[in-house]
Amino acid sequence: MGLPQPEHPLISVLDIGCRQEIPDLPGDKLIYNFYGIFLKRNIGNGLGYGRKYYDFSNGVMGFSLPKQVFTLDREMDYSKITGWMLLIHPDFLRKYPVAKKIASYGFFSYHLHEALHLSEKEEKLIDGIMRNIRDEYSQQIDGYSQDVIVSHIELLLNYANRFYNRQFITRSNAEQEPVARFEQLVSQIFSEDQISRIPGVNDLAEQMNVSPHYLSDMLRSLTGMSAQQHIHNQLIEKAKEILLTTNLSINETAYNLGFEYPQYFNRLFKSKTGLTPAAFRKDFVGN
Repeated sequence: MGLPQPEHPLISVLDIGCRQEIPDLPGDKLIYNFYGIFLKRNIGNGLGYGRKYYDFSNGVMGFSLPKQVFTLDREMDYSKITGWMLLIHPDFLRKYPVAKKIASYGFFSYHLHEALHLSEKEEKLIDGIMRNIRDEYSQQIDGYSQDVIVSHIELLLNYANRFYNRQFITRSNAEQEPVARFEQLVSQIFSEDQISRIPGVNDLAEQMNVSPHYLSDMLRSLTGMSAQQHIHNQLIEKAKEILLTTNLSINETAYNLGFEYPQYFNRLFKSKTGLTPAAFRKDFVGN
């Protein structure tokens, strides 16, 4: 797994394959301060990211944030792994809008089993972009080099977004099960007479063994709404039920729904319905 010296200090495209040696790392762990974008084949189960291990073997595309922990398994035959990895230091993007936009790409926070599976045509397209990036920084650097490379990076991210959306759709039958499970979890919470705490996306994602970003992106692709929007919609329906079927005050209704501060409930209710809770009750129940 020994890596060659980089041609550019802030960005590198690394070929992966046919390297038997494993570097001597403390605890067999590796942390680097780069964004990582990879396409790997024949990974097996020997490479860990965070607390999980890869569970696929064919060509997949994945993404990692700076300062994440990678774990090596010395029992694995790494010579079978092929592909490439693009490493981008945050400083390389610093003066460009993509430096802020990159945080909006949820797939950098997906779990390992949520990797992107590319078709042969998609893989060739991504390979072409990677070659363009490597060719650009490998030749003589001029005043336009960084602009061109960053444009290729943005194109790569936009294609990844498109391909993930395609993956959500083409796997829609398989994905309907987690969608139904999510809706069931939320419904169960709001079926209680009193809710101690409004459910968070992170809590629900953990129960479903998916990453919060993947859950929201999947729901948005298949239903048109994020996880947070689903939660808020069911919360508002529960609020309407309480307002129309009980004599609880607005503040008591807010506390029963898990709000610590009633003004937050009032604000959310009005944003969703166009009416304050008091006005909604008055319209339907009267004085």
